[in-house]
Amino acid sequence: MTAIGVVETNSIPLGVLAGDAMVKTAAVELVAAQTACAGKYIVMVSGDVAAVRAAVIAGAEGAGASLVDRLVIPNVDERVIVAMSGAPAVDTAQAVGVIETFSLASTIAAADIAVKTAEVELIEVRLGRGMGGKSFLVFTGEVAAVTAASRAIEANEDSRGLIGSSVVIPSPHMDMVKALL
Repeated sequence: MTAIGVVETNSIPLGVLAGDAMVKTAAVELVAAQTACAGKYIVMVSGDVAAVRAAVIAGAEGAGASLVDRLVIPNVDERVIVAMSGAPAVDTAQAVGVIETFSLASTIAAADIAVKTAEVELIEVRLGRGMGGKSFLVFTGEVAAVTAASRAIEANEDSRGLIGSSVVIPSPHMDMVKALL
């Protein structure tokens, strides 16, 4: 079972230290280690669930007081990884959901919840670049599916208050949908 793990810090040096601890602790693959807005740093690893859990624990310890968020998603949906890499072309949208978060890790978790809850297509998983450290998720599908995915994200106990505002827009104008890409 492939998992992803994320450690997010509000210190670049301590984020680098956390990432180093993560890859030294367990047999994981470094997926990303990079800065984000507002002086944040994010490290993402993948691998066996137990190894990813161990790496995230080590990274969180290395981050110390600079830890903003951490996350382990066992059996992450592949569509989440694809959506973090770039937006697909969208020609029509019955409804669109937009969820704003206060951490990069919570956006990744929200994307995984959305695609595992309802028949929705991820349009974008935007991770804290040019947004003061906030992130957001955009997905589309039938109104009922987009609504169900949005409610599941908002009800998730693991969000720890990191979900900001959200909207479900039935029959969005395609100019607005394209502006989100």
